[in-house]
Amino acid sequence: MKKKMLAALLTVTMVASLSACGLKTPEKTEVTNETETATQTTTETKSDDTAAMVTLVYAEVNPLDTIVGQTDTAFKEKVEELSGGEIKIDLQASGVLGSENDVLDTMLGGGGTIDMARISAFALTSYGGEKSKLLSVPYTFVSREHFWNFATSDLAKEFLVEPHENGSGITGLFYAEEGFRHFFTVEPVNSLEDLKGMKLRVSNDPIMNGMVEGLGASPTVVSFGELYSALQTGVVDGAEQPIANYKSNAFQEVAPNLILDGHTLGAVQVVITDAAWDSLSDEHKSIIEEASKYASEYNRKISEEAENKVLEELKADGVNIVEVTDITPWQEACKDIIEASTADNKELYQQILDMQ
Repeated sequence: MKKKMLAALLTVTMVASLSACGLKTPEKTEVTNETETATQTTTETKSDDTAAMVTLVYAEVNPLDTIVGQTDTAFKEKVEELSGGEIKIDLQASGVLGSENDVLDTMLGGGGTIDMARISAFALTSYGGEKSKLLSVPYTFVSREHFWNFATSDLAKEFLVEPHENGSGITGLFYAEEGFRHFFTVEPVNSLEDLKGMKLRVSNDPIMNGMVEGLGASPTVVSFGELYSALQTGVVDGAEQPIANYKSNAFQEVAPNLILDGHTLGAVQVVITDAAWDSLSDEHKSIIEEASKYASEYNRKISEEAENKVLEELKADGVNIVEVTDITPWQEACKDIIEASTADNKELYQQILDMQ
């Protein structure tokens, strides 16, 4: 008993001595809290980094080796370069997301699955694009230089923001072009007269319908994705496309006759939904704008050279290519649709014509 009492007394004495010397046991709880705080900070940082990453789904109906496909790629690469990878452009080409009308329906419907798209200027005419309609009027642009005089003007900026101002839910970022559009047919065509009575594929566009009717042919609506088989099976006798798109989609295999009437310049624009644009930070918006300017300039540099190269390849492959030496009869045939399509915007249309 005495030994037990002595041991207890010694223990009390040691504890008291330690306290008197200012020593204490490690504060494990405080260390744990610091670790938790550090872990939370790391998690928050990771969350912030993840939130900063932006992916924009971008639709393209044509293959990437076309003029517009190369322009899309240039835009994508520049955005990702300037943003240091913070913005990713998910480029879906070759029509995997549908035709231009399908894409626009999705974007304007607010589905949120497509953020951006490269579309033909005339595609907006079916969605109330009164200004854009002027760009698809036959024989408006007499040369590429004429188009670029417009595309780099202040007037072009008004055209780009038109769908946003109309409440459509999209806005244009920049203009580009894919070359003049020409007719191609299953059977040989050597003149305007040879088109009469033919079933020519059109998109669901009133100006194109009117143009084909003016030329004496029958406009037939066929989706772009079904055009090859429609030519192959005789559903249509011909269609129209820029030269590069004609070759990239292998239409020469089923319609090996190309007549270079150049009825319209393939004016295109890249659009983005208002929802996608509004979700971007100011810094990211500036990057998109800078990349847009770059892509437009890139398109201007490559378009004519690429088209001329493709034309030579088509000639070498044996495609029957017919030059139109006098365009006047074609213009006269389209006179009614030109007047009807510009009646409500005569002054605006004249401004475009004056940019030659």
